[in-house]
Amino acid sequence: MEDAAVKRVCEGKDASHRAKKTKEDSENDREEVREEWELENVLSGFKLTKVLSDSAREKNMFIHGKIDEEEAVVILEKTPIREDTVVEMLNGSRLKLEMKNDIYSTYQLQPPPHLNEIKTTLICPATMKHVKKYQHQEIFLVEETGEDYQSITLPYIQSTSFSVQWVQNILEKKAEAERIVCEDPDPEVGFVLLPDFKWDQKQLDNLYLVAIVHKGGIKSLRDLTAEHLPLLQNIYLKGKEAILERYGLPASKLRVYLHYQPSYYHLHVHFTALGYEAPGCGVERAHLLADVIQNLQLDPKFYKSRTLFFPVKKDDGLLLKFKEAKRL
Repeated sequence: MEDAAVKRVCEGKDASHRAKKTKEDSENDREEVREEWELENVLSGFKLTKVLSDSAREKNMFIHGKIDEEEAVVILEKTPIREDTVVEMLNGSRLKLEMKNDIYSTYQLQPPPHLNEIKTTLICPATMKHVKKYQHQEIFLVEETGEDYQSITLPYIQSTSFSVQWVQNILEKKAEAERIVCEDPDPEVGFVLLPDFKWDQKQLDNLYLVAIVHKGGIKSLRDLTAEHLPLLQNIYLKGKEAILERYGLPASKLRVYLHYQPSYYHLHVHFTALGYEAPGCGVERAHLLADVIQNLQLDPKFYKSRTLFFPVKKDDGLLLKFKEAKRL
């Protein structure tokens, strides 16, 4: 009798626990649905203006439009196929035969929804500078001397460059604090290392992180002198160590570089997987950090006087400035 009573009490507690858990799960599910619905509402209000560019090879598309009458840019990218989902994808997908000839056949494969994601980046409100940045345009290679930088480029970027408030938000832990992989808080040689928004963090093949320096006032490669060597060396060494520790990727499989021109004017360094052809990693724009360090060791003001080349789109105002100065 006592065993039966105990059993009834235990069953009652279990039932109560299950009911409570079911209620909690239901509330969590409803919260997730609300969050997904809120996100869906934001994007469902999008009104297309035009497709800025698209790439069949890169499997991405850049779109300009409006959300609630505010200018917006949406970036759609097919995520890479992950090795750990291949078996599930092949076993759980629907196949539609397109062609069969002897041992060869092609199909349309429809994977389960959770394996068919499209990484979506929203910029809103977007400026026309954002629109032009992602628009497919004819590209020109600009040759910039040290004098050109002082008389043409610097005045232009001081008057038209993107806001870097989002950078300050990261440095001040007002945004993306949970995404930081590594931080050195030193105000002179410190930096934060975190995943670039281009990387979905689901595989190492397209690993992409960025180190943003704490020290203000360094806009780009042009501002670097020998006094910044401790900062650059610190980023180079600690960034590689952090990536090895977190992701198991050794320095021999990393590409570490700076852009010139950069997309925003607060010094930052890119860390990408060596096998990944990241946007802007070509020789006309990327400068290996190891080379930058060596150049400054040989000449403390190397980048103050060095002639640098960089690509500029046809509608970029900087290109017009170089044409007006008869430098192109």
